[in-house]
Amino acid sequence: MAGFRELLAQTLEAIEEVDVAGAAVMLGEGARLLDVREPDEVAAGAIAGAVMIPRGLLETSVEARLPDRSEPIVVMCAGGTRSAFAAKTLNELGYERVVSMAGGFNAWKDDGRDWGEPDSLSTEQRVRYGRHLNLPEVGEEGQQRLLGAKVLLLGAGGLGSPAALYLAAAGVGTLGIVDMDVVDASNLQRQVIHNLDRVGQKKVDSAAETIRRLNPDVNVVAHPVRLDASNVLDLIAGYDVIVDGADNFPARYLLNDASVKLGIPIVHGSIFRFEGQVSVFDPRVGPTYRDMLPTPPPPELSPSCAEAGVLGVLPGIVGSLQAIETIKLILGLGEPLIGRLLVFDALDMVFSEYALKPSPDNGVTWDRRDEVQIVELDGLCAPVFAG
Repeated sequence: MAGFRELLAQTLEAIEEVDVAGAAVMLGEGARLLDVREPDEVAAGAIAGAVMIPRGLLETSVEARLPDRSEPIVVMCAGGTRSAFAAKTLNELGYERVVSMAGGFNAWKDDGRDWGEPDSLSTEQRVRYGRHLNLPEVGEEGQQRLLGAKVLLLGAGGLGSPAALYLAAAGVGTLGIVDMDVVDASNLQRQVIHNLDRVGQKKVDSAAETIRRLNPDVNVVAHPVRLDASNVLDLIAGYDVIVDGADNFPARYLLNDASVKLGIPIVHGSIFRFEGQVSVFDPRVGPTYRDMLPTPPPPELSPSCAEAGVLGVLPGIVGSLQAIETIKLILGLGEPLIGRLLVFDALDMVFSEYALKPSPDNGVTWDRRDEVQIVELDGLCAPVFAG
């Protein structure tokens, strides 16, 4: 014990320590609060806006969560001891403006300052999402964000099946599914969310049953309807991201125009024989589907999968890539495929990337969203503008 007290004394001499009042001033001036308590301690009470990294994970996690080493940081634990050691570690890692809050969270509460009981994962959720929690880029905060997210899938077919399964497994809290078809035996070669016992059942109901058995945390909203001009805005409103698994051009253009009006990003996917494509169309910051394909190709150059065929595993790859891009958008991770088209050739096992740019001839843009009219586009994929 004497050795620990001596080590603590040396640590306190090596760092800067502030009281609760001083910490509050720093936080008010823009400093970041780093809470190094354990998850069960945080569940009992926390300060809003704190970055949560348990002391034992600090060295492996802090650089991803707090990349700016010049940013002022207030470190807090329960009583001020672990935060002192954490502050010393941060100094050794090159962080320039780090202080430890004396007395910790207990002193903060005793001083009558604001705190609350944050949403926390259950024991079962900590087990289920444990591999996510181990990722500094996700952690408990990111998992909570996934659980609060709402994603709409257009189609419960070849692309929607793998995308839905992986988004559900990841814990995306609400999955809406739009599909008016029923399960057919010919679907089972690639639409892995369904099975033989459900032939003849509505695809949205079959998908919902699979998802609920996979992850009861997920709320499935079934839309057994055809996407059209009368319902597209109502269907997509309130969702954070749309996963496009449509199998026809009118639906894609209609979805594009509605997403532009509401500012909802689309994770696009398409498949043909042995080739797949993925991109992200966020009308607020990048090009859209109409920039990539101003007009649909003639029918003889774009046969459906039913006519041309498709390798059964291909949509599994493309749909999984769509799920990854969706999760990146929800969590704000990495570089999404905005302004980029990723093309996968299964025969040569090659990924190619092509740049996409806004077209000056495209009038369906975020800036002109109020002028765009949502109308039926069967046989007519050109935009219609108000006035």
